[in-house]
Amino acid sequence: MDANDNNANEPPPRSAEGFGGSPPVGGLADGRADGPANASLLNNSADPPLSGGSAGSSPIPAPAPRRAGLAALSPRYQVAAVLALALITVTACVHVGMLFLHVAPSNTMTKQHGQVIDDWVYPEFEQNWKLFAPNPMQQNIAVQARAEIRTESGTTRTTAWYDLSARDGAAIDGNPLPSHTQQNELRRAWDFYVAAHDTQNRPRGLRGQLAERYVRRIVMMRLDREEPVGRGATIERVQVRSRTTNVPAPEWSDEKIATKPVLRQLPWWSVTPDDMPLGKAQGSRGDAR
Repeated sequence: MDANDNNANEPPPRSAEGFGGSPPVGGLADGRADGPANASLLNNSADPPLSGGSAGSSPIPAPAPRRAGLAALSPRYQVAAVLALALITVTACVHVGMLFLHVAPSNTMTKQHGQVIDDWVYPEFEQNWKLFAPNPMQQNIAVQARAEIRTESGTTRTTAWYDLSARDGAAIDGNPLPSHTQQNELRRAWDFYVAAHDTQNRPRGLRGQLAERYVRRIVMMRLDREEPVGRGATIERVQVRSRTTNVPAPEWSDEKIATKPVLRQLPWWSVTPDDMPLGKAQGSRGDAR
């Protein structure tokens, strides 16, 4: 037998280019694997798992998404939050409905439930739409006040009339950002008082009494700034009046308007601790004890 025939059954020698002429997967130039890792790659032709990890290991589960908002709360707090949101929504709807009925023209609902609407709106949520009325108010109203003061020696004196509205007007004049108190506190309080009293200054129910206390408190605070009493002196009584003057008609109008001032003078009020500012009222109650 020829020597070439014996060599024909032997596998071809390894070359530097690897098996079958392809480049080596890894390791040395003679094609030998340089460790268990390369042996594993040679022996396993399957692709590695997509979920990560080494071959043959179980896939790592993805983390659960984090909950946000109400879903992150426990069931008990979820129920409480839902009830709170429902209560706020219902209250807001009722409030908007009450304000709508308050400013709307007279209708069946306002005739049947007018008292309920007024109790809800007054005095905190009162709405005044005179700016959009067909015939807005065309009057200048000045609220004035004076006080009767008892001095430490026991004598009594009466102050001059203080034009409280003029003081507010002077504070607003030239001020680009006047405060809400300067613009509306005294004016709205007097409007409230006039609407809640008859021509004899008798209050109409609970609203009239509330308006009277409101005016007294404001007047006492203003008088305390205008006429601060000395040590041992007290304000015994207060009197308030208003001076209403119609705005003259423009020159191009044929409307005839009386411009003579109209006075409305209230009787003297005896001052009580409830009429004073909060700090002085507490001090008066302490002295009384």
